[in-house]
Amino acid sequence: MKVIVADGCGFCPGVRNAIKIASETLAKKKNVYSLGEIIHNKDVVKQLADSGLKISENIKKIPSGTVIIRSHGAGEQQLKQIRKQGLKIVDATCILVKRVQKIAKMLHKQGYKVVIIGDNGHPEVQAVLGSAPDIDVIGNDKDIANLPRNKKLGIICQTTQSPEHFATMLEKIAKTPFSELKVINTLCKEAIKRQTCAVELCQKVDVMFILGGLHSANTKKLAELCKKYNKKTFHLQNFKELDTSTLLGNSTAGVTAGASTPQWVIDEFVENLARFDTGKKRNS
Repeated sequence: MKVIVADGCGFCPGVRNAIKIASETLAKKKNVYSLGEIIHNKDVVKQLADSGLKISENIKKIPSGTVIIRSHGAGEQQLKQIRKQGLKIVDATCILVKRVQKIAKMLHKQGYKVVIIGDNGHPEVQAVLGSAPDIDVIGNDKDIANLPRNKKLGIICQTTQSPEHFATMLEKIAKTPFSELKVINTLCKEAIKRQTCAVELCQKVDVMFILGGLHSANTKKLAELCKKYNKKTFHLQNFKELDTSTLLGNSTAGVTAGASTPQWVIDEFVENLARFDTGKKRNS
C-alpha cells in the first residue's frame, strides 16, 4: 500500500520540552509527581511511569517530593497549594499556553470581561481559568447566549482550536450586545500548520489515519477536520488499534499525528501499513 505522511506531524516543541524536563527530573530526583498526565498520550505516559513518574490529580494527596507542571499548565491557586505543602515545582508548561495565561491576566487588569473560546473540560482551559477571576468559556452557541450584555469583552482562544472554529465563534460573539471587543489571537501556529497539511493530504488519499491519544485535543481536532473532507478518516492511538478491513479496496493512505504522538508510533504504523496487501484481508 502506498503511504503518504503529512508534513510536521508528531511531537511539537512544547511537548518535546515537557518530556525532556520530565526525563531529566526523574534522573535527578526521587518521589516525582505530575499534576495530571504530562501529555495526552498513553504510550509516553506509560514510559514515564515506568521510569518512576507518579500521576496525581489531587495536590493534597501528594505527601512530598517534586511536582511537574504538565504542558497544559496549572492555575494560580494550584501553584499556591503546591508551595503551601512544601513541594518543589518543576514547570513544563508550554510557552504558548503561558502566553494565553499572561494575556488573560492583562485583559482582566485592563477592565475586560475575559472570554476564552475552547473546551471547558480541557486542562489548558482549566489552567487559564485559574489565571484571572470570572473567565467565561465559549464552547458552543449556548455559551454565547450567556455572555454578559454591554460589557468590554476580551477574547482569547485555546491554542489547539482551529482558525475556522475561532472565526465562527468570533462572528457569533460579534452579533451580541457589547460595548467593546478586543480580540487577541492565541492560536498555536504549529497546530494550524499541522491542520492545514492534514486537510490537504486527506483530500489526495483513499483513506486517512490520525494517530494520537483519544483524549488529545489537537489530535481530535485533526480527525474532526479531516472527516469533513474524507469520510474514511480514522483516529487511532497506534497500529494495534487498526482494523485492517478498513484498508481493503484502498490503494493510498495518508497518515498524520497529534502533537503528543511519539515518532516511534508513527514509524511503526507507517512501516506496517506500507507492507499491507490491500487485495486480501489479514490480521493486524
